[in-house]
Amino acid sequence: MEDAVALKNNDKTNLKPVISEDSPPSALSEFWYFFKQNKGAVAGGWIMVLFILIAILAPLLAPHDPAEVYSNVLRQAPFWSSDYASGFYLGSDDVGRDVLSRLIHGARVSLGIGFFVVCISSVAGIIFGLIAGYFGGIIDTVIMRVVDIFMALPSILLAIVVVSVLGPNLINTILAVAIVAIPGFVRLVRASVLQEKKKQYVVASKSFGAGHFRLLILNILPNCIAPLVVQATLGFSSAILDAAALGFLGLGAQPPTPEWGTMLADARPFIESNPWLVTLPGICILVVVLSFNLLGDGLRDALDPRLKK
Repeated sequence: MEDAVALKNNDKTNLKPVISEDSPPSALSEFWYFFKQNKGAVAGGWIMVLFILIAILAPLLAPHDPAEVYSNVLRQAPFWSSDYASGFYLGSDDVGRDVLSRLIHGARVSLGIGFFVVCISSVAGIIFGLIAGYFGGIIDTVIMRVVDIFMALPSILLAIVVVSVLGPNLINTILAVAIVAIPGFVRLVRASVLQEKKKQYVVASKSFGAGHFRLLILNILPNCIAPLVVQATLGFSSAILDAAALGFLGLGAQPPTPEWGTMLADARPFIESNPWLVTLPGICILVVVLSFNLLGDGLRDALDPRLKK
């Protein structure tokens, strides 16, 4: 009997907790699993990180001051040309400024434009979208009719009008592009709010006496973040394109600011004689916009439950 009791107690002491291998993964690990399936999105993310590092470290990476003029080396050929002269790896522009240094500092300007445009447009879009979707009625009608008017106009044309009224400079370019981007955020947030406010957790919060501010900020808004992240990523690339277009038209950042669109405009007369002056800024715009678009597609696939396979 004593041996049986001892054996039973020994079995109890050797028991170990069993962890199920089928336990659900965390939200972050699930997101990374689906995101990394899209190889283009991963590549776009790494390219984006590279350009962000270049923008942050621009003063350390640039071999020359982007505004410094070397009058003895006008339109110097880049390193792959037989006429290359040391010191200007990607050549110099029509007034003798180092192209490589201007491209590196241009990454800081263009990415900065995209960042501030997304911040301004997303904050304004979230505010108006939450108000329109939550309260409805005449408030929703007025806000959405104004949004429809803005969206009926071509974005670049609307940006040109805003810059023409405010004046061409870098700050006004950011404001103009941000105003153009607001309607997209408003419609997205409003659609998400209309879906969320009918769900049981919102009804339960109302029954417990939660106020409008608490419902909007603590309950509804966190469940609208996923589509907002995707919209912000795609809006980043659109902002860079619109700012470059305004710079090319002479309505954006003004010389000697090293902005890629302005560099394209300055190099336009030399497109045949010195094609690298146009090609290099254009390649930078292409690569950055493409990387953000690829990243946005990957985020959409990873965050949208309907697209997960």
